[in-house]
Amino acid sequence: MKDFKIYISVGTALLLIYLVAQFNRPNPVNWTTTLSYADKIPYGTYVFYNRLKDIFPGAKVRHISKSPYDVFNNSNLPGGNYIVIAQNATFSKIDFKEMVKYISAGNSVFISAFSFDGYISDSLKLETGVEYDKKNPTLNFLNLQLKKPADYKFDNNISSQYFNKFDTARATSISQNQYGKSNYLRFKFGKGNLFLFANPQILTNYSLLKPGGGEYPAKVLSYLPVTENIYWDLYQNHDVSADQSPMRVFFSNPGLQWAYYLSLASLLLFVLYEIKRRQRIIPVIEPLKNSTVEFVSVVGKVYYEQRDNSNIAAKKIVYFGEHLRNIFGLKTGNYNSEFVVNLTNKTGVEESLARDLVSHINYMSHQSHITDHELIVLNQLIEKFYIQSGSYGK
Repeated sequence: MKDFKIYISVGTALLLIYLVAQFNRPNPVNWTTTLSYADKIPYGTYVFYNRLKDIFPGAKVRHISKSPYDVFNNSNLPGGNYIVIAQNATFSKIDFKEMVKYISAGNSVFISAFSFDGYISDSLKLETGVEYDKKNPTLNFLNLQLKKPADYKFDNNISSQYFNKFDTARATSISQNQYGKSNYLRFKFGKGNLFLFANPQILTNYSLLKPGGGEYPAKVLSYLPVTENIYWDLYQNHDVSADQSPMRVFFSNPGLQWAYYLSLASLLLFVLYEIKRRQRIIPVIEPLKNSTVEFVSVVGKVYYEQRDNSNIAAKKIVYFGEHLRNIFGLKTGNYNSEFVVNLTNKTGVEESLARDLVSHINYMSHQSHITDHELIVLNQLIEKFYIQSGSYGK
């Protein structure tokens, strides 16, 4: 048990050291492109989302988690700018038609994605491409008031996407890469505009936190009118939280997550320790039965069946004499009148009982045949002596 406690202590100490080391270890950089407004990783949009009010002062930013049809079919939706930043932008026919109605009423929709699928692609004849053989193409605006003398440079190929095909009769190119391929388009619908941007990674934390990284995205958003309402779409990028379990709070926080694991490990160690510590069940051993009474009963039945009363009487006299010698210190060599006096004085029994008992003993000692009645009388006299002398059971 002592060795086991040592092993448990050493194991617990090593586990604590490991947990402390893991807790203090720098987290590796997560390069996953999530485009989520809540992610502070390089390719999240936390900075972009939280700086929207710098470009649209006083605007109220609202989250939208419904499908485009459910959103734009609502006649009570106030006008504003609707922003979608997602891996993939997919619009069905009814989604697209309701969105066009919303735009035509004088509103703007800005969509930035790697690809455009569904009816929006078919209607606007969209097809995106990537400059695979040409790394980090530069970008610049076509509007002379926004165009920079030196093109905007980006790394990690975040500027490689562009629109390979689009409806040139309906679209206006706002920005192009150095190879003359458009990456930012505007489609006019009624009183409003639909803006499509092919480089969503330029809007992420990685790009915006670089020196001068916010200039190009700011000019991209400058095409959207000043409005009181900004709608941030969560539906297209699947940013709607699906984890509703009670443990999500623990697993979303690294500190709480390690505390949870440490609690489980401690509980496991406690259970293992208690298993070894608890004494095993002791089997119930039945006590030995006292067979003395049964033995005496069997022996008595044997004597009774043989009808050897003389032998029984002789044994009872011998046992009675032994009792007198051990308890009262009487000499039992001669059962005479002197013995009667000594027996009466030392035991305190009645003199008549002492005389009858001694007389019966002397009588039976010389008989070869003893009847049942005579044996019974002898037994009754001895039992009566035990009671009067107070030596019964001694």
